[in-house]
Amino acid sequence: MSTSETLEIRFAICLRNDGYLASLEPRKLYRVVPDADAAAHGLVRVIDESGEDCLYPAEYFAEVDLPHAIEEALLRAS
Repeated sequence: MSTSETLEIRFAICLRNDGYLASLEPRKLYRVVPDADAAAHGLVRVIDESGEDCLYPAEYFAEVDLPHAIEEALLRAS
């Protein structure tokens, strides 16, 4: 993972949770952890309901671009 990847803050909305009922909530915003290897395999790494970063199918999420001030507020709140 490159330095630019570790500094990049991204968020995604969960679209579905088939098979992950306890770990993901549809329509909820999740922080994405950059992982180029996972992306190459159609996966995305997010901080899920356990508070840990886990891999899920990328099609379960839609990335969203948030204003910087909102990203900072979300990070402070977590």
